[in-house]
Amino acid sequence: MNLPADPLAAPTQDERRFIAGGMAIVVAIAIAKLVLHCAFNNRYGYFRDEFDYLACGNHLAWGYVDQPPLIPFLARISRMILGDSLRAIRFVPAVAASAIVVIAAMIARELGGKRFALILTAVAVLIAPIYLSCGSLLTTNCLEPLLWMGCVYCLILAIKRRQPRYWLWFGVLAGIGMEEKYSIAVFGFAVVVSLLLTEHRRFLFDKWIWIGGLVAFVIFLPNLLWNIANHWPFVELMRNIKAEARDVVLSPWQYFSQQILLIHPANALIWIAGLLALFFWPRFKPYRLLAWTYVIAFTVFVLLKGKNYYLAPIYPMLLAAGAVVFEDAIRRSRQEWLKPVIVLILLAGGAWLAPLTVPLLRVDQFLAYQSKLPFKVPRSEHSHMGAALPQHYADQFGWQEIVAETAEAWSRISQDERKDCGIFAQDYGQAGAIDFFGPRYGLPPALSGHQTYYLWGPRGYSGNCLIVLDDRKANLDQLFNNVEFVGRSADNPYALEREVPVFICKGAKGPHMAEWWPHIKKWR
Repeated sequence: MNLPADPLAAPTQDERRFIAGGMAIVVAIAIAKLVLHCAFNNRYGYFRDEFDYLACGNHLAWGYVDQPPLIPFLARISRMILGDSLRAIRFVPAVAASAIVVIAAMIARELGGKRFALILTAVAVLIAPIYLSCGSLLTTNCLEPLLWMGCVYCLILAIKRRQPRYWLWFGVLAGIGMEEKYSIAVFGFAVVVSLLLTEHRRFLFDKWIWIGGLVAFVIFLPNLLWNIANHWPFVELMRNIKAEARDVVLSPWQYFSQQILLIHPANALIWIAGLLALFFWPRFKPYRLLAWTYVIAFTVFVLLKGKNYYLAPIYPMLLAAGAVVFEDAIRRSRQEWLKPVIVLILLAGGAWLAPLTVPLLRVDQFLAYQSKLPFKVPRSEHSHMGAALPQHYADQFGWQEIVAETAEAWSRISQDERKDCGIFAQDYGQAGAIDFFGPRYGLPPALSGHQTYYLWGPRGYSGNCLIVLDDRKANLDQLFNNVEFVGRSADNPYALEREVPVFICKGAKGPHMAEWWPHIKKWR
């Protein structure tokens, strides 16, 4: 007869190993990170891209113009369970970002790290600005580090335990990653090339890596078919963005220097030491392909002129390797006092830069704080250069003012006209804000030619009556017989979109909206 375990009994050997090995502290750090995000994730407002994911979540599909389907799907589930508050919408990112702490420490343990290496890895991940950002906003970046590092963990286990079957789970995670953000394909490419460059090319002749690849393809297949059916909208989007030179292009040195900032300058010695050790330390020779994976992925993103944060998901493995190096160096030198000093320096440095990605300060306090930083916060798009706040903060302001001015226009539309009066927005931020905040004003869902909104079409509106946002009267006079300027949204000095004009347009001069809809497509 099996009796239930006594809760007051002494801990088992596995439990003692878990506590003594440092994983209990790692979990505590992850929980502290989760609490931090939950406490401050409601400080500013809804982010532009969050409106896009919420809108897409209302139109579930196997793909969208600018993203795969996983994040909109998770947003839909999250809203059903937790509601629409900022904390609720950002709960999944907060949990995922906290889990990065744990998976990074697990990688450090598999690389041979003991208690201090695990704790150092957890603290390094905790303070990294980019991973704090991952937990502060709902974006397609929030799950990336967890999925990439899940793949790395499986890869390490396949090597260390000589069990090729772990490639199956690598494939599962890679397939899920393709449904979250396509950039994991660069990581997968880098891994394959790294296998060819090292002794582990033998894996390429094992059935399990091919089974894993097949599993990844099957998981990705619905989105692939969606892209084919819709004539590769994501490819067209990327081509348009490059043609317009929208993004800030970085030189290799600029790209590298911004990696240091994203992962935190205080972490630079750790992850760079990890990279060098993976290349040259005999103890890490079995895992040298991880170093090649980093170098290849870095090179690809630089050549593709990718944004600075595209490579961010790869750093937890380098921080883990570097933590093992630091632990070994301290052990050899017998300078145990360095352990608490290093952790305290990291925590102090993390507290110094944390307001950049977690809204710990009021906006006026943040502006004063930002002005005293010894560097300028990088901007990834040219249109962000003039904003007072970094884009990830600036795009959390101004939306309710836009919706309020749109509601003022809607109040001037008679009940008979409202059945055929659509609201046309210029981008998914404006349209998504109307879809999210509009119901409280009685507004219908918005129309737009931007990104996936274009695919949702004119929804039966004739175009004879439209409320149009953010256009010029001279343009609208060419399209409508009667154009009334309603006003501009109240100015919010912190927003990227300020004083957006709103018009009521009646008496279309052209054909039915369904006929001219193809001409308003804006994929950029």
